[in-house]
Amino acid sequence: MHFTEPVYRNPYWPTYPLLQITQGCTHNRCRFCSMYKGVGFRLQPMEYIEEDLKEIAEIVPDARTIQLLSANPLAMTYDKLVPILEMVNRYLPDMEYVYTATRVTDICNKTVPQLRHLKELGLREISLGVESGDDWTLNRVNKGYHASDIIEQCTKLEDAGIDYWMTFLNGIGGRSHWKEHALHSAEVFSRLNPYVVGTGGLTLFPDTDLFSEAQDGTFDPLDEKGLMEELLLFVENLDFKGRFITHHTSSMDLNTGNFGRDKDRIIRSLRKEIEHGDLDAMSAMRARKRGL
Repeated sequence: MHFTEPVYRNPYWPTYPLLQITQGCTHNRCRFCSMYKGVGFRLQPMEYIEEDLKEIAEIVPDARTIQLLSANPLAMTYDKLVPILEMVNRYLPDMEYVYTATRVTDICNKTVPQLRHLKELGLREISLGVESGDDWTLNRVNKGYHASDIIEQCTKLEDAGIDYWMTFLNGIGGRSHWKEHALHSAEVFSRLNPYVVGTGGLTLFPDTDLFSEAQDGTFDPLDEKGLMEELLLFVENLDFKGRFITHHTSSMDLNTGNFGRDKDRIIRSLRKEIEHGDLDAMSAMRARKRGL
């Protein structure tokens, strides 16, 4: 198999087989992220892709799912993606679900009919690192798009029948903008119909711009209590019916398959954690993290 380190994949999707069709990230300039530092973006050679599919077919010939790597494979044009998905189906004839992460901007160069065809070829589920629905925050961390782009491109995915995940990155607005980040994100997310909303608390890694800015005082990070209060405000204003997943340093279980049903429970849990949780232990756990 041909993989370019580091290898990241969504742990909530089937983790095998994996197929790398690009390496690195086309953007690679988000101020909180170091995942692909030093890894240039490029398309995987078609001969590598075919060799890997042959290997997968020998090991799991009846595979029904596959996860495409790396950061944002849908940066590929429609014309380049179609032959790859056709090849996946040729070598793995039982294929049902193709999963991949990608950027909001990668949907821009594809029409709804093209997206529908990609779904027919197996592309059923996409994870989008949206992070925020607040334009100030999106600009602050250099995401490369705005709230209106999120709404426009996710609406295309809905029209095409492709399920998608949206992430809320808790904390990237800092102390100065946490309310706007939470409220505007909840507003944008609630206007759409994501299959999953995922959240995670910001961890500042030493090789990121935000870490350097926190060191020199130009970024004002939230403490653990502040992160929880921001997450609570986001949840209180979020309105959707799908699956909710959170990765936090707290031990509380906020995950649910039906956010609409369990919203009140999640709010109660957050309020209890803010008042009585071991915030020092959460902070220590965050300090031990080494990657997103």
